[in-house]
Amino acid sequence: MDIPKGTIKDLTIRSTALNEDVQILVYLPANFSPLYKYSLLIAQDGKDYFQLGRIGRVADQLLHDREIENVIIVGIPYLNVDDRREKYHPSGEKNEAYIRFLAHELVPFLDQEFPTYHMGTTRTLIGDSLGATVSLMAALQYPHTFGKVMLQSPYVNDKVLETVRNFTKSELLNIYHVIGTEEITVKTNDGKILDFLEPNRELNKLFTSKSFTYFYDEFNGDHTWTYWQPDLIRALKIMF
Repeated sequence: MDIPKGTIKDLTIRSTALNEDVQILVYLPANFSPLYKYSLLIAQDGKDYFQLGRIGRVADQLLHDREIENVIIVGIPYLNVDDRREKYHPSGEKNEAYIRFLAHELVPFLDQEFPTYHMGTTRTLIGDSLGATVSLMAALQYPHTFGKVMLQSPYVNDKVLETVRNFTKSELLNIYHVIGTEEITVKTNDGKILDFLEPNRELNKLFTSKSFTYFYDEFNGDHTWTYWQPDLIRALKIMF
């Protein structure tokens, strides 16, 4: 039998923080109705999550099987590699403005346009690699706005570890965190080769030492959608 498919809308939101128009993709479940309330999942690397991650199809299946709650998925595509780095990297020049955009512009816009719960615990950020990093940093800065964060192979540097170390409201955050055991020679877009595994293990120790609600796993694989895509099923089931 055919699984009912959700719809994906293209919307544009004007961002004062970034001084640009931001395109967003919005997945509405097949049974969408303004009479229901919905949790929000906001994805960095938005186009990648819909195309490579097939997140809409994964959600269709899980909603149909009643394995997750009602959720609206919002993808924020990046313009190009440089734009992605400027917005997602902890020292990127648009990083602070992008995080402000997420909390102060995108969330109020979504709460106005769609029947959401208006509570931090029902808003989740997700990203892979640098997209995971900016998701984590945004949740640490605005834990009352984003109560959950899903990290697929985040880029972790000293600034990230320091921010987690200094964070005092761990009871507000629910974290899903995976990293691949083969992510020891990851080629980054600026041509460097980095070990992602060790810093993520350090991050895991930090998360574990605090009172976060926390799920961690190391998968057998590398820094690619080959592994992040199938992981989405478990991630969505655990977080929703």
